[in-house]
Amino acid sequence: MPATQSRINDFVLKIATVNGTGSASANGLLMKALFRMGVPVTGKNLFPSNIQGLPTWYEIRANHACYMSRSGQVDVMVAMNAQTYQKDLEEVNPGGFLIYDSTWPRETALHRLDITVLGVPLARLCNEIFKTARTRILMKNVAYVGVLTALLDIDLDGMRSLLEETFASKPKLVESNLEAIMLGYDYAAENFTCPLPVRAETMGDNSGNILINGNEAIGLGCVYAGATVGAWYPITPSTSVMDSFTKYCEVFRTDPETGDKLFCIIQAEDELAAAGMVVGANWVGARAFTPTSGPGISLMSEFIGFAYYAEIPSVFINVQRVGPSTGMPTRTQQSDVMLCAYASHGDTRHPILFPANPHECFEMAVTIFDLAERLQTPVFMLSDLDIGMNDWMIPELTWDDSYRPDRGKMLGPEELATMERFIRYLDVDGDGITYRTLPGEDPKGAYFARGSGHNRYGAYTEDSDAYQDVIDRLLVKWETAKLLVPDAVLSKAERPTRLGIVAYGSSDGAVIEARDRLAEQGIYLDYLRIRAFPFTREVENFLQEHDTVFVVEQNRDAQMKSLLMLEYNDIADRLVSILHYNGMPIPSECVVTGVITHQDSEVAA
Repeated sequence: MPATQSRINDFVLKIATVNGTGSASANGLLMKALFRMGVPVTGKNLFPSNIQGLPTWYEIRANHACYMSRSGQVDVMVAMNAQTYQKDLEEVNPGGFLIYDSTWPRETALHRLDITVLGVPLARLCNEIFKTARTRILMKNVAYVGVLTALLDIDLDGMRSLLEETFASKPKLVESNLEAIMLGYDYAAENFTCPLPVRAETMGDNSGNILINGNEAIGLGCVYAGATVGAWYPITPSTSVMDSFTKYCEVFRTDPETGDKLFCIIQAEDELAAAGMVVGANWVGARAFTPTSGPGISLMSEFIGFAYYAEIPSVFINVQRVGPSTGMPTRTQQSDVMLCAYASHGDTRHPILFPANPHECFEMAVTIFDLAERLQTPVFMLSDLDIGMNDWMIPELTWDDSYRPDRGKMLGPEELATMERFIRYLDVDGDGITYRTLPGEDPKGAYFARGSGHNRYGAYTEDSDAYQDVIDRLLVKWETAKLLVPDAVLSKAERPTRLGIVAYGSSDGAVIEARDRLAEQGIYLDYLRIRAFPFTREVENFLQEHDTVFVVEQNRDAQMKSLLMLEYNDIADRLVSILHYNGMPIPSECVVTGVITHQDSEVAA
């Protein structure tokens, strides 16, 4: 066995299986068992976008320092898929471990002298106990959970408790799953030295934290924000946002006495129709939203432009995936920044929120509805597949019961009664935001919500001055938006530095870890995490205060850097891109390498 340095609560476990074999449940058990031992964990799911039978992987990172980004390393590999065995073997770090089903012999070429290979006859063990073919396939995955429980020193009693909770309504499943776990556990305990040098150890109970994915958090947040209407067309990876919203509406938006549903959820015939339903529902006063991904935003652009010009609040949740076109639907990117910032034809600018984790997905799901109504405009949240469909450990979600939705400048019958005349698109406060009414409440508040040329009264016009009057006011509104969107988050380095780094969304975890690693090498960076567009004053100040600013993003064309250059045209020479866009979540090594490479080139020059 190659010598391996002992590491406790600091390892990456990767499991290679076949889609459709029930491995997700088994992998969830491992993740939750480590979590209940108090170990900070995160789980990344890499799955195919089409049919059953294709390769799938699940990556669990346990890290006592609570780094939540993907490390790019693999310490323990469970290779359950013969099709990907060669690739899985190559991924293991030197000194690491590979576990495989030794029921069938491997090719002699599939060896590495610098890792430890542990063969477990999982299929044979399960075939001897379980009767049906389907059960044998499912229980083979549960058996490797038992093997890992022994090898990694995962709490066996905690695993039993998890099984009892998971299958509380089906006691027979508890019995069969526990039997499968003990098959693997006993075999590992009898045939290998347990635990491995890379192992887990109880750190507490993780009280105050939860495991959740971003799509679940968004759906819940929309309910708490007061949303009652959801319209969407199914698209990976955003569909589970509406699944979550539906689930929580069934609980919180159903009248307990009558059983009446106090919500409306519509699967539209396409994305354009979904956008139209959202715009219409918001126009009449509901809080409505649509979850989608990049291709959906492309199709929704016509209604987005209409809502911008007619000034109708609208909420668009974009869980980004790899493009262009269909791209890779089950891989992650941050490649829709420019698409959403200027969606639709003509001169448009749209506020965007950038959550970095499921906790912010929940909070920003509330913020986005308030922003849309205060600004009377489409607002976007740009999550991504990594945040949306992967498992994150976050602090427990909290709620302020005193919250009341901010409906913005809305006039009702009482206010209209005191007015000589209601003028829909007249800016009386100087902030670019006009007063609106809801249709049907009072004839005095009636107006046309026009997508064609209109003047401040809402009347059709092709008069140049009248048209420009409205369009110029929308720029005033944009300046007001800078005061309303969430501020950027600044983290100063331990020592004064002229080096800065900027990131947004799911790149945050990689930057946090990379800054610590770079500081150990004497490279210190101030960090600014952008949380919204338009950019707040903090962004401009940060760019002006640093000689070099690294911009980290997960797309090929440096879209955030381009957006910064469009907004601040005197900073191009100080921005340096660090890009990652292969569809996998960005690892900290990418950031570390990008910074060091640039610094070395500066010294050489």
